[in-house]
This record gives sequence, structure tokens and C-alpha cells, in this order.
Amino acid sequence: MLRRSAFIVASLALGLAAARSDACTRILYGSGAGNQIVGRTLDWMEDTGTHLWAFPKGMQRDGGIDSGSIKWASRYGSVVASIYDIGSVDGMNEVGLVGNMLYLAEANYGTEAKVGKATLSIGAWLQYALDNYATVAEAVKGLQAEPFRLVAPKMPTGDAAGAHLALADASGDSAIFEYVDGKLVVHHGRDHTVMTNSPTFDKQLTINSYWDEIGGGAMLPGTYRAADRFVRATYNLKSAPKATDSRTALASVFSMTRNISVPLGIADPRHPNIATTIWRTVSDITARRYYYESVFSPSVFWVDLAKMNLSAQGAKPRKLDLKGAPILSGEVSDKFAEAAPFAWLH
Repeated sequence: MLRRSAFIVASLALGLAAARSDACTRILYGSGAGNQIVGRTLDWMEDTGTHLWAFPKGMQRDGGIDSGSIKWASRYGSVVASIYDIGSVDGMNEVGLVGNMLYLAEANYGTEAKVGKATLSIGAWLQYALDNYATVAEAVKGLQAEPFRLVAPKMPTGDAAGAHLALADASGDSAIFEYVDGKLVVHHGRDHTVMTNSPTFDKQLTINSYWDEIGGGAMLPGTYRAADRFVRATYNLKSAPKATDSRTALASVFSMTRNISVPLGIADPRHPNIATTIWRTVSDITARRYYYESVFSPSVFWVDLAKMNLSAQGAKPRKLDLKGAPILSGEVSDKFAEAAPFAWLH
């Protein structure tokens, strides 16, 4: 009875947060051979103007907000996906730390209570982690010290820039970072393999526990709401065989990521703000390969990070322009062109 009551309370919280259905899903899969692979969807109301970027080691960075922004030099190079040329929302660094930033309506960074700290744009949050940390444990320690205060101006669409961050590494370690009521909450553990959107991660775990008792073989929630996607993704991840060869393991992650996607153009008059899947990425941490798939293109392409020379002396930022959803396939490191990096959301 107590567990059911907790489920009902969490469901009510979800209902309040579901008026806007911006959505994404992230999964972390460990193969039978110990390979770690992350899959994610980017679900949004419109084209996000996404491009891929190669940012080398040694870049001089700042938080992008004001003269008091935090400054750093990137310790690691990375390949990332941007949105609206205002922020990095997905990517992997050269030593295998993967970051995925997803929408969270409940995000509250509490910046008013942290005046005096160095500032960091929400658009740079994921990039800061990839630039500075090699492992999840290192990132947890560094980010829990809160060396900056996050600032989240409105996005170009007028939407609030609410987000939470997932990190994973080659060991299979995982962490979810959320700002709730102005405080950083970190969920750190190898069992945190799924993340979607609202409600906050602790409530998602409560809802999932309820459905776990029912058993996915008997029934699974089928809507595109974040909590339902969380339950389905968790069940699929637990049920998927742990492939021992890398090709099958990669295919499993692609299959699960596509399965949890929201069909393009789907409409529901009861939920007019359903966000549909625009693109998907799969990060093969073990192989250091970053795969990208647009729903507007019939093919998958990837980047071998080893071919990007991210630690080369004097390396410059480079961009793979994805305007118009060009049809690319295979390994594309040679298609990146030198470009000035975008400015963080401010």
C-alpha cells in the first residue's frame, strides 16, 4: 500500500510537469565483454540546428555569462553535438567520458542564493564536464564542490533552459546531476542506467519500482510521457542479452534507442506539446566512436575520436555542418572543417 501511494504521489507530480512534453531518453548498456555503450534520443518541438563539433585539448574557455564567469583550459578534447549554436548537449571526450544533457522542467539552479560565485552558462555545463574530467567519480567529486553557479537564460525559442546531466565512463560508472530547489542533487551508481525527463530522478525510480513489481512481461506503460519511457527503457535494458561481440552490442543499443523514440510528427489533441525524436546518438565508449543518426536521413555515420587528433599541438576547433540533414554514412572525421566555436547561451 505504501509503495502504491508513493507511485500515485509521483504520478501526480508527473501530471503537473507534463503540460510541456519536451523529451529525451538516455540508456547505458554494458555488454557481455565489458564494453560500455550509451544511447540517447533528442526529442524536441522543432529542428534544433544541431551540428557536430570537435573541440581540442588546451582550448581556453570561460562560462560565457559575464566578466565573473569561470575560466578554464580544456584538459581533454571532445566531440559534441550542439543545439541552436548555444550549447553542447551530448558528446564524448577523448578518454571516454560521455555526457548527455536532457530537458528537466523542475530544474531550479538557485542562482540568486549563490551570488559571488563564478558563473557558468547552462549551455556550457556538459562541456565543462567533458573538458575537465576523465571519469564519473572524478566528475562527481569536482561538480559536487560547485566551482560555479549555473545561469540559465531563456532559450532562443523562449523556453526555460531547464536540464539535468548524465555522465558515464568506460568502467560502467554512471551519475545523474540535477538542481532541485536550488541545490545540486547527485545520483551516483552503476545501476543508474536510464534517464528521461520529468519528474525528478528520485520520483522516476519510485514509479519504476511500482512497474517492476507488475513485471514488464505482463504489462508496460505505453505513452510517450517521460515516466512511461523511463519504465520501458529500463525493462528493455534489463531484458536485452549481454552481447559478447561488439557489433551485436552496438546493434542492441541502436535497437533500444530507436524503440524508445517518439515518431516524427505524431499528434495528440490531449497533449499538444508532444516532442518527437529529431536525432539519436550512440557513444561506444570502449571503441571511442560517436555515432549520429538524424530521423531525416536514411543512414548512420560516426566519428572515430582517435582520428580527430584532439590532443595535437595547435589543433583548432572544427565543425561538421549538419544543416539540411546531409546524407552521410561511415566514418566522417575528414569532413569536419575548421570553424570558430559558438558562444554559450547568455
